[in-house]
Amino acid sequence: MATIVIMPKQGLMMEEGTITSWLKKEGEAVTAGEPLFEMETDKLTITMDAEASGTLLKIIHPEGDVVPITQPIAVLGEPGEDISGLLGGGAAPAAAPAEAAPVQAVEAPAASAVERAPGERVFSSPRARLRAEENGVDIAAVPGSGPDGLVIERDVNAYLANKPAMTPLAANIAKAQGVDLSGVTGTGSNGKITVLDLTGAAPAAAPAPQEAPAAVQQTASVQQARGTHTEKMSGMRKAISRNMLASKETNAQTNHRIKVDMTAAIALRKQYKDLGIKVSYNDIIVRACAKALADMPIVNASVDGNDILYHDYVNVGTAVSVPGGLIVPVIKDADIIGLSGIAARSAELIEKARDGKLTDADYHGGTFTVSSLGMFDLDDFVAIINPPESAILAVGKIAKTPVVVTDEEGEDEIVIKSMCALCLSYDHRIIDGAEAAKFLQKVKNYLQNPILLI
Repeated sequence: MATIVIMPKQGLMMEEGTITSWLKKEGEAVTAGEPLFEMETDKLTITMDAEASGTLLKIIHPEGDVVPITQPIAVLGEPGEDISGLLGGGAAPAAAPAEAAPVQAVEAPAASAVERAPGERVFSSPRARLRAEENGVDIAAVPGSGPDGLVIERDVNAYLANKPAMTPLAANIAKAQGVDLSGVTGTGSNGKITVLDLTGAAPAAAPAPQEAPAAVQQTASVQQARGTHTEKMSGMRKAISRNMLASKETNAQTNHRIKVDMTAAIALRKQYKDLGIKVSYNDIIVRACAKALADMPIVNASVDGNDILYHDYVNVGTAVSVPGGLIVPVIKDADIIGLSGIAARSAELIEKARDGKLTDADYHGGTFTVSSLGMFDLDDFVAIINPPESAILAVGKIAKTPVVVTDEEGEDEIVIKSMCALCLSYDHRIIDGAEAAKFLQKVKNYLQNPILLI
């Protein structure tokens, strides 16, 4: 009996997902539990496993389609099974696996799939880029067979079948020096061409002189043809757009700023480092915020219509930039797990984010957010509140700055201190200016006296 594969719901807020890659082709056998397709939600790219075994009879939505949750995206069943009833009566019975070979051959990207002008932007799937990088392939040289010429993984595989595999460094050197690879034998793993294999290789044949004017004309033509192009928002980008618009339209957002002497915090981090414990400046700031939030519950609260929701827990989100957008994994119970607990949990979340393994529970339930952009050399900035939270702290870089201080005898002097600018954006509907200022004062006091954080 045929099984309908639906767009799964991954998280309470998910309304639709984008199919980024099918890992099986029509007519191929599928075993329950093995990877079937990749999808992008508003926050993550996830590999979904098959929930049933059978033959992939029909892919209803190809790569690139945006599909509402619970909608059918494919059909699994027995070879030759009639699934026209499941497809509205318009589809013919699917081919058996033995008959699938010709279909796969047709699906393989043809050499003339896409012709690109020199310098034209190349769109490719994440798996295609990874495959190309692993094999030292210039993605711009690969014809794309996906929607609107998108280069997908099978295009790179087909290209590799006709091109020698090589390391990325060897590929860059060969391209820069115009090396003819036709007579080069790779001595690397699996026959890959390495940098050492390029020694003594002949340069590629130079173009005939008469071709130069044509090249110049082509370049001029490309320059004259430059314009604009349209690129669909990813699920993550659409979610960010919705949340930020909702924040600006709903919250009475304003902000306060303060500068903090981080000298003591830097010394605390060094002490932990000397003990072999990894603690980041962001971990210390999150801990200071958690303590201040416990002291001032109103900053940890949320607005629900005409009600104020006071949370007994302190869950601090940390904004993390990822390709294509921003995610905010949440450190739960940051007020009670201590600085070392925050550091351990933060490291775990960062690793999961890099591997694309964050779950819905990892980035929901926050009551406050810390956004640090000091690593990009920003002095300070203003962040937008992440609904339904009521406040967010923007953290700039730590920089050595001349500061006027008064000594014990009342004399002023200029000293160099490691200063950091903090900006608190808050919802003025429930947080008054004085309360916001007191909160920043508490954060500053904890950071300048970090013994209170241990």
